[in-house]
Amino acid sequence: MQYCKFGSTGLTVSRLCLGTMTFGLQTEEAGAHTILDKAAEGGVNFIDTANVYPLGGGPSLAGTTEDIVGRWLKGKRDDFIIATKAVGKMGAHPWQQGASRKSLLDAIDASLRRLGTDYVDLYQLHSDDQETPLDEMLLAMETIVQSGRARYVGVSNYLAYRLARALGRADVMRVARFVSVQPRYNLLFRQIERELLPLATEEGLAVIPYNPIAGGMLTGKHQVSDKPTEGRFSSQMRDAGARYQERYWHEREFSTVEKLKGIAAESGIPLVKLAIAWVAANPTITAPIIGASRAEQLTDTLDAIDITLDPALKARLDDATVEYRWGDAAR
Repeated sequence: MQYCKFGSTGLTVSRLCLGTMTFGLQTEEAGAHTILDKAAEGGVNFIDTANVYPLGGGPSLAGTTEDIVGRWLKGKRDDFIIATKAVGKMGAHPWQQGASRKSLLDAIDASLRRLGTDYVDLYQLHSDDQETPLDEMLLAMETIVQSGRARYVGVSNYLAYRLARALGRADVMRVARFVSVQPRYNLLFRQIERELLPLATEEGLAVIPYNPIAGGMLTGKHQVSDKPTEGRFSSQMRDAGARYQERYWHEREFSTVEKLKGIAAESGIPLVKLAIAWVAANPTITAPIIGASRAEQLTDTLDAIDITLDPALKARLDDATVEYRWGDAAR
């Protein structure tokens, strides 16, 4: 495993981060702990979760993933960098979501209880709550940092202009500044290259992208004629399955995957490894977030970080997917 600084901070993290959003719905606790064990054995010291996980579980299962991670962490907390997130819907009441002061202060305390720790290393806003004043949100995050409940703060699923505004206000108010951003990024979704990644470079932000293999689309195992019966695209994932189909399950994407499979075959590198290596090759990227529903799925993904892409091969991948740079999706 390789390690690097987390943006412009002094924090050191592994060049791959383990995502946990499958734990508690796609993956039962024993399987989740096996995945965590394998990632740790592979040198991963960076684990990302969220209070609303498991993905697709809804408010009735929200918090389950943090519980699972917390039980695994017992006795080894100091060996890992733990990140979690808030903002998503955690209950029936209207204040049990969003980035209000009440919501964030309640959410961090609940996450710490579930994770079995006094602090998280990175506390992130899972999405942009535009109904809460920016200053209120920033002051709440400052309170969380000053209280010692989080070492650093970041955001996920933010448009570049909103993140730039938040950074500017934090500087003016002299409060905790966001040090990272967690966007969707892969060969089939490259919109962040236009504005968000240049902003991150200029501001020294860590970038920890999720979906580096497009929810499994870049394994090359799916066919457009298939009806997904398991995994990220299936009804097992409830509303999340529909969301992933809306993102990727289209003729255009399947046609591109076929091109990428051909490039992968010529290079002698499996498409999964090639897709993650391509994300990691961007100099602005800190640590792609890899996920799994079974431990054996980590074999190829953990190895991908050791691949150095030949410039000509990277250029071919860039050219084959250039159309996915256009658009204005926030997530």
